[in-house]
Amino acid sequence: MPAPRKYPLELRERAVRMYRAAEPKPVIRRMAEELGVHHEALMTPAWAGFGSSS
Repeated sequence: MPAPRKYPLELRERAVRMYRAAEPKPVIRRMAEELGVHHEALMTPAWAGFGSSS
């Protein structure tokens, strides 16, 4: 049985959209603060989308 997700899918999708729409690209720590998550959480594969251009 997989472990429950700490952050809902909607939050991850919102974070990826925010990152992709931002120019210049935000500092991950600052963006994590705004979202109320730990900055290392945004750097895990579960948050895939950060740094990608699509």
